[in-house]
Amino acid sequence: MLELKADPRIILGKKVSALRKTGFIPAVLYGHGKKPISITVNAKDFEGIFKEAGETTLLSLSVDGKKRNVFIHDLERDILNGQVIHADFFEVKMDEKMKAKVPFVFIGESPAVKADGGVLVRAMQEVEVEALPQDLPKEIKVDISSLATFEDKIHIKDLALSGSVKILADLEETVALVSPPRSDKEMEELEVKPVEAVAEVKVVGEEEKAAAAAAAEAEAEQVK
Repeated sequence: MLELKADPRIILGKKVSALRKTGFIPAVLYGHGKKPISITVNAKDFEGIFKEAGETTLLSLSVDGKKRNVFIHDLERDILNGQVIHADFFEVKMDEKMKAKVPFVFIGESPAVKADGGVLVRAMQEVEVEALPQDLPKEIKVDISSLATFEDKIHIKDLALSGSVKILADLEETVALVSPPRSDKEMEELEVKPVEAVAEVKVVGEEEKAAAAAAAEAEAEQVK
């Protein structure tokens, strides 16, 4: 299990900007029925851990020598440089199942793409799962080599997962498929600009104005 060291934090509010300048990230540790604890973690160490673990890998967070099983639950980044400026850690119970969204990673090569020029369609990018903390996967690999024709599809039920991981989605839902390449005619139609439609709208508008003007003129003649 990956390990990260943290220290209790007494600096709060706007003063935390001083921590960031010294290479530390302000953070909060919380869990079910537990009072939140303000902590700090080394920015460089955290970035290395997060790059490897993501948000669905169990970590061992050491605070004052006490190790806690946690997940990186939420991050706040600087809008200008993308650096992490705050992190939340969620402490879990090892015997309690939890839910999380896990991303798909598409691997392999589809014969329908390579040989027939098809286009790979990733119908889903992630899926929600339920598992014990230690079994929660960082990612789910989807092998697209089974997509040999345009009729082939990969469904949720086709994914290989450990027995303790339960996917919380319709088993018949499509994860990936390959669509046929567009014909030259279809590509030409996509490139045609709707000039005619704009002209038609303009003409209709002008005709309505002309009709309204004629009606007003006729009504004025009757009044005379």
